[in-house]
Amino acid sequence: MRNVTLLWGLRSPCNLGCRYCYFGTIEEHRILPVTAAGALSHLSRDDLSAEQILAFARTMAGSSVRRVFLAGGEPLIWPPVMNVIAALKSAGVQVVVCTNGIPLNRPDVVAALLELNVDGVSVSLDSTDPDYNDTWRPARNGRDGWQQVIDGVRALLAARAADASEFPKVGLYSVITRRNLPDISAVPFLAAELGCDYAVPQPVALATDHALYGELALTDEHVAELTERFTTLYGARLPVRLPPVSYPERVTAAVTAPTGLVKRCFGGTTLFFVEPDGSVWDCPSSLRIAATPPERRRSIADADAKQLFAPTGCAADCALFSVDCVNMWPLMDFTRVLTRARGRS
Repeated sequence: MRNVTLLWGLRSPCNLGCRYCYFGTIEEHRILPVTAAGALSHLSRDDLSAEQILAFARTMAGSSVRRVFLAGGEPLIWPPVMNVIAALKSAGVQVVVCTNGIPLNRPDVVAALLELNVDGVSVSLDSTDPDYNDTWRPARNGRDGWQQVIDGVRALLAARAADASEFPKVGLYSVITRRNLPDISAVPFLAAELGCDYAVPQPVALATDHALYGELALTDEHVAELTERFTTLYGARLPVRLPPVSYPERVTAAVTAPTGLVKRCFGGTTLFFVEPDGSVWDCPSSLRIAATPPERRRSIADADAKQLFAPTGCAADCALFSVDCVNMWPLMDFTRVLTRARGRS
């Protein structure tokens, strides 16, 4: 049975410098390089080669891997990425590209995504306010930003329409902090206006010792407004797919009780996280990664997906519930996005 989802951080480099990126910031890591197992950095020099990645991608044929989310860094600024996508599609795997949207302004990139029959493209946009978005998601070239993201989304949707295709499905992902709570509904409304297929407002995931935790993290004092904003969003019945109706409750649960038990967790059973250096983890949760003993650490380097992701039986309970978990639920529900025409959530 093909029931495994991979979130694959394909490459470390990115053309944006998002201040709350889960890879950390280049500026911080120049001063204090990261060395801990599972720690990510845009400055990593340990990313697997294109040859190693392609070799692994080709082993997915006949494996239990059903769907791969290609993330980063920014995957679409890496020239071999289309070869990787082609290998995955040839292996019968669904491919969803997670991008900041700016590379979609390149006609060759858009044409390749259509030609390769990519299943979905998730575009990060954190606000309908360009100034807010570009303050927290600044471009390294000092020029690109909110408008280029919107232009890229429009270019992809226009090319899809010209191709008379339903794919790739296109959606907007927004990181929600205490400073942009109105964007819980505002970004999905924008997604509907643009003609996108789905929208996901996801809560920011910051460790308590993160420099921005006190400024951005959601806490129990924000639950009332979270509830109000999500009620407005789901009540609007927009012509875009949203996460399941249980999602807002999961968000508020993560905010009010940041750790706890997950019944029958999909991490390590039907969900795995692959880092740019090839490391494989049960899920992207920093708590789960830290709890993984050295003898259980694995890599895709010189590995075969059929053995690496062999069926492991029933899902087990996990006592490490966190905001990271909440952000995985929309990925695990993605079949709704890919199998239904654009319509109300």
